[in-house]
Amino acid sequence: MDRVRRISEEIVQKFPGVFGTDYQANKEQLNKVAMVHSKMLRNKIAGYITKMNGRAAQEEEVEKQAE
Repeated sequence: MDRVRRISEEIVQKFPGVFGTDYQANKEQLNKVAMVHSKMLRNKIAGYITKMNGRAAQEEEVEKQAE
C-alpha cells in the first residue's frame, strides 16, 4: 500500500486542482496525466486520491463551521 500512497501523493503534487472527490472522474483524469498499465493499480491510485480529497473537503467544512 505504500507504493499506492507514494504514487498518489506525487501525482497530486504534480497536478494540483486536477483531481476531485469523484472516483470515476479521478480515474479518467489519471488516465490523462499518467500511464498506469495495470487496471488494478490505476483503480487503487484513483481511490486513494479520492479518499485524500474527501478528507481535505471534510476538514475545510469543519473549519468553515468553526468560524
